[in-house]
Amino acid sequence: MITLLMILNMILPTSSVYDFSFKSIDGEQVKLSKFKGKKILLVNTASKCGFTTQYKDLEQLHKQYGKNLVVIGFPANNFGNQEPGSNEDIAEFCEKNYGVTFLIAEKVDVKGDNIHPLFKYLTSQPNPDFSGDINWNFEKFLIDENGKLIHRYRSKIKPLDPLIVNQL
Repeated sequence: MITLLMILNMILPTSSVYDFSFKSIDGEQVKLSKFKGKKILLVNTASKCGFTTQYKDLEQLHKQYGKNLVVIGFPANNFGNQEPGSNEDIAEFCEKNYGVTFLIAEKVDVKGDNIHPLFKYLTSQPNPDFSGDINWNFEKFLIDENGKLIHRYRSKIKPLDPLIVNQL
């Protein structure tokens, strides 16, 4: 379902992630601008993926660096039908299996015709190693305290990898 905010995000020029908002898995509207001054790690997630165990490391990052880092998971069913459940199913899975307390968004598309505007923006940003479409679940986007992309990491880079932790 396309909202007015999504349409505005597609039309108006964007200078940082702070120009975007999303709905949490609980249905609350969340403006990324509320996290100004903190780093943000945005991750497209899935419950039935070989990388799903990364939820554990994401939770550890959240607990260890939560004063200066906001971790946000964005469940997406764009790769191999690995996130087929409802928002309620996803929330229950994350809590029951991984004790997730970090912020989880409602299920979105991270590629294709219905890509969420935030991910359209993120995948178009310059990155030292690569840009373009997300290739699989658990790609990570690290945003600095000013809302700019620091680095993008492919799925195989675990959340506690020094490549990420040394940036925090």
